[in-house]
Amino acid sequence: MGRKPNYYTQIISSFLELHKKHPTFNLGRHISTALSDYPDVWGISDKEFLFAIQKYTAQLEYDFPHEEDEDLEKIIKEGINLKGISSILEDEDN
Repeated sequence: MGRKPNYYTQIISSFLELHKKHPTFNLGRHISTALSDYPDVWGISDKEFLFAIQKYTAQLEYDFPHEEDEDLEKIIKEGINLKGISSILEDEDN
């Protein structure tokens, strides 16, 4: 039979990987955010802890910051100008 997974070691490895990918985030931020769905962290198993860290890591992969202010300004201006977009869409339907 295979060895039982060592969740503790995998958790530590996950935090090391998170630190490499997001060096400006402190450990407390990672732990707090990853375990935000768990009201009682004293009773959480290492397996559940690893799952929470993996879920959190996956969410970080999908969330990416917009570093360019120009991109944000463009999105805001386009959102304000929805009336112009709707008239363009109406012209295309006719």
